[in-house]
Amino acid sequence: MTAFVGLLRAVNVGGRKLIMTDLKAVADGLGLGAAKTYIASGNLLFTSADSEGEVKDKLKAALTRHMGKPVGVMVRTARELAAVAKANPFADQPGNRVVAIFLDDAPPTDATRHAKNVDDERMALGTREIYVHFPSGQGQSKLRIPAAANGTARNMNTVQKLADLAEEMA
Repeated sequence: MTAFVGLLRAVNVGGRKLIMTDLKAVADGLGLGAAKTYIASGNLLFTSADSEGEVKDKLKAALTRHMGKPVGVMVRTARELAAVAKANPFADQPGNRVVAIFLDDAPPTDATRHAKNVDDERMALGTREIYVHFPSGQGQSKLRIPAAANGTARNMNTVQKLADLAEEMA
């Protein structure tokens, strides 16, 4: 069994409501082990003998049925999420001012060059993530990163907590 973290994109924002007990029920219905959620922003911890791709496909299909429209899902193993937290290039900054934007694949090497509306934000590429430091806060930022359009972001406080919870399940 592998411990995984599912990161849902754009739930509980813009009218796309997903109650976390429903998310857990979807996971339970798929036979995912030890399913639990963390905060109401679409974070699901679970175990499975299936591959990352298999659990991602199952989750996407089940959530699309449940929500009536497609839901973006990123999946990482406990080990991968711990590596994301450890690789944070802005670790000297407050965790609530730094995000990891999770992607399906490695970000293009020119992803930061094509960013729009850059003010004081700093960006760095990860394995399958783009890290962004928002010195003035994310809520004030107009930053747009085209390469991250289908990704989902979590601040580093959340990434670290999810990594810790996933490690306990591993």
